[in-house]
Amino acid sequence: MSLHRFASPARFQRLSRRLMPWLAGACLLLFPVGLLLAFLAPADYQQGLSVRIMYVHVPSAWMGLQVYALIAIASAVALIWRHPLADLFAKSASPIGAAFTAMALATGSLWGKPMWGTWWVWDARLTSMLILLFLYLGHMLLFGAFDDRVRGQRAAAVLALVGAINLPIIKFSVNWWNTLHQPASILRWGAPTIDPSMLWPLFVMAIAFNAYFGVTLLLGMRAELLEARLRALQYGRAA
Repeated sequence: MSLHRFASPARFQRLSRRLMPWLAGACLLLFPVGLLLAFLAPADYQQGLSVRIMYVHVPSAWMGLQVYALIAIASAVALIWRHPLADLFAKSASPIGAAFTAMALATGSLWGKPMWGTWWVWDARLTSMLILLFLYLGHMLLFGAFDDRVRGQRAAAVLALVGAINLPIIKFSVNWWNTLHQPASILRWGAPTIDPSMLWPLFVMAIAFNAYFGVTLLLGMRAELLEARLRALQYGRAA
């Protein structure tokens, strides 16, 4: 019953209007602060100044995984409880997650060239992240692949749930297989192995990325609701 409290588009619009200024303010504040802290953070004793790519690469990779996990949860809610906003959430979040994943792959290549001597290697972590990008693209395509919108929504939801098996593969690939990618240094059992002078800028950037996701998600969902309302008005006039 609590899920359907937010099923009303009018209730969602009111909630989004309240959240939007806070999320936009956090985004505008935290991005400059995070970038400044990243600029002031010390260079790595092995990687030098190239380590600064980490402050964009790592949060974007986190967001790629996080957004897909949220899409999978929303897809389960849509299939099981037929929540009217769950499919809307998944559809709006998918291009944002795809952009984060593409950014993670691009910045990872920029970071890998000076460290590994190559732009790309087909190791487990990079390959599974590339598969995640393809899952995002397939998810977006399925929404518009059917004349029946409901069929498209269900097909996209099924793909999201099946593709979720890739998330633990991405997370634990550096532990299960020998790869060039370094093992987890932050999201791991025990304390992080990264120095606090580098850890705090990373956390600030991660929060800024989350705030940006919140802003773009709400804007996307509100646009989808307006489009649905316009379609309903057009169908009503045609009838």
